[in-house]
Amino acid sequence: MIEIKEEFKKLIPALTAEEFKQLEENILKDGIRDPLVLWNGYLIDGHNRYQIAFKHGLEYKTIDKEFDSELDIKIWMVKNQFGRRNLQDFVKGELITTLEDLEKQKGLEVYKQKAIFKGNQHSAPLSIIDNEPKHNTQKIVAEKLGWSTGKKAQFDVVVKKAPEEIKAQLRTGEVSINQVYQDIKKEEKKEEYKANVLKTRIETTINENIKNGDSLEILETLEDGCIDIVLTDPPYGINYVSNRSIYNESITKRGLLNDKKDEAFDLLDKVCEVLNRKTAINSHLYFFCSWSVFSSFENIISKYFTIKTPIIWDKGNKGSGDLDNDWGNQTEIIIYCVKGKKLVNLRRGNLINIPRLHTSKMIHPTQKPNDLLKQILEVSATKGDFIVDPFMGSGSTIKVSNEMGFKSLGIELDNEMFNIANNFINA
Repeated sequence: MIEIKEEFKKLIPALTAEEFKQLEENILKDGIRDPLVLWNGYLIDGHNRYQIAFKHGLEYKTIDKEFDSELDIKIWMVKNQFGRRNLQDFVKGELITTLEDLEKQKGLEVYKQKAIFKGNQHSAPLSIIDNEPKHNTQKIVAEKLGWSTGKKAQFDVVVKKAPEEIKAQLRTGEVSINQVYQDIKKEEKKEEYKANVLKTRIETTINENIKNGDSLEILETLEDGCIDIVLTDPPYGINYVSNRSIYNESITKRGLLNDKKDEAFDLLDKVCEVLNRKTAINSHLYFFCSWSVFSSFENIISKYFTIKTPIIWDKGNKGSGDLDNDWGNQTEIIIYCVKGKKLVNLRRGNLINIPRLHTSKMIHPTQKPNDLLKQILEVSATKGDFIVDPFMGSGSTIKVSNEMGFKSLGIELDNEMFNIANNFINA
């Protein structure tokens, strides 16, 4: 009766599904030609062959081997694996590491036995491991594997730092040691860069995180370089009043301050000039804008910041406009720009599908959904960031920032709108 000892079985690198299938096909065609190897009834070589034989009721032969201890068996089993074909590099590295540990244990056992025999640990001879040239250096191990010392150094980093799901991919050859090593170092550089950015952070004191007043005046009260993220929906300069609702009291019928073309563009230019001084040396800025004024916004904002990939917000339904001679517009543009090199937390595609708010749920004519703002902040905001919205409107940016645990400041010129936003934020 063959017995399976899990402690032995786990020393054998698992076959991939494809390798196991190929082995099964070969055995069904040619039979089990190589005998299974046993020790005291325990299977120590041929686990996959035994599984296939048991599944299909096939005959097999066995041979017995003698060992002095289970440790000797383990060393033999690991060494035996190096004869396998198509062994992935990472598996070879794991095997040689296991072998090193086992041989050290063997050396320690021999040392203890010699010490007991001699009756004096100081007179005991060195172990078989100690008598050999030192073999636990990267150079010696690399030579055993046929690797460069650089590759062995990469392997050591990967073993220590790669998550288990990546190690599983390494064992099947889906990714290489070098690929994973480079990814790890890239992430480490990102974390190091983020840490250095935090060291340069400039703190500013705010008594309350929403203020009623002129953005230009209030922004000037902040410390230079203290703002990490700007997320705002400025006036577009289009005298916005929606014609979608048939109800005159609808919030979308409400006009906006500073929304005439010249005054809106002039205000945006002045605000950007101040923000250029008040934003951190590494910061992100997001400006909502309509396609109809995109070129004007782009010209103004690009004077102060580096514009990156524009984000398209798909609102899910068509807006009003020329119903007879035009396509229905169901998108808005978000101009994403940077100052310096603040890293993103994750890289998303630049199309965001979030349904626009129904008019009945809006407290501001151009209110943006909280989920939309949250997705943006998930990409850019890190712990301790200071988020500013110079054109607060409904206060959604501040509400979301509060919920996500970020320090923030919203500024709104319209006194009536400020009071409405205050109630919304604190509801």
